[in-house]
Amino acid sequence: MVVLNTSFPDWALHASGKVRDVYRVDNDHLLFVATDRISAFDYVLASGIPSKGRVLTQLSLFWFDFLKDICPNHLITADVQRYPASLQAHADVLRGRSMLVAAAEMLPVECVARGYLSGSGWKEYQQEGAVCGIKLPAGLTESSRLPEPIFTPATKALTGHDENISFERMAAMAGKERSAQLRDLTLRLYTTAADYARQRGILIADTKFEFGVTRRGLTLADEVLTPDSSRFWPADKYQPGRPQESFDKQYVRDYLEAIHWDKRPPAPGLPEEVQQRTSEKYREAYRRLTGRELAQDAA
Repeated sequence: MVVLNTSFPDWALHASGKVRDVYRVDNDHLLFVATDRISAFDYVLASGIPSKGRVLTQLSLFWFDFLKDICPNHLITADVQRYPASLQAHADVLRGRSMLVAAAEMLPVECVARGYLSGSGWKEYQQEGAVCGIKLPAGLTESSRLPEPIFTPATKALTGHDENISFERMAAMAGKERSAQLRDLTLRLYTTAADYARQRGILIADTKFEFGVTRRGLTLADEVLTPDSSRFWPADKYQPGRPQESFDKQYVRDYLEAIHWDKRPPAPGLPEEVQQRTSEKYREAYRRLTGRELAQDAA
């Protein structure tokens, strides 16, 4: 079953992003539902990716548990049987791809950690020899491992791409003390996760975290360390100086480039082969990191 859209009449839609639909349960609780939608070049495509929403949810649940001693998170339960009674009729859709979470006052920045030079960081380095105002050694190449992980915040964009910003600009937006706290926490979370993933054969080149404030204080929220929020590279194929293979939607981007889509709406659909191969990339990341099969794949 590929889930592209959700609708639960008893609950108000709080927000709908490129992948997630978020419903307001009450003043203190939200329901996060990860669909199988996939976006590329800032557009949601007409086709979904089988199992994608379940991978994103199950991997986030894994990391929430793995990192819980470092930072509280917004998860209350992912057990559908513990959801409000009015949602039980939708259990087949919700199981494995949803989370009941504490509503948080979200902070206005993306907290990005980079251990390798790629994406927008590589582009900035080529132009300025720095990323988000952080000076880096000369002579680095694409995909180089950095001397140490760096914190490179970004603004949250409602449409289009997030914008990398300096720590000083972040401090002006979120406060100096809070920004320093977020920087230190982001780097600690990243380093802990990256060290673990390396043992499982995956390099986490970079990742973004989102934080909010709940009754528990500063809280890790949204998705965590998934192929949608991170660059996962197979460690055994890593070679600096070029782009890397990855466990994400690069296969989709390559297909869209090959058909010369003009990157304007309407966004095209995907052939079944592209959908299935992309799905396998997501599921393989889950298998490597958790050491187990995705729940419904194991049946």
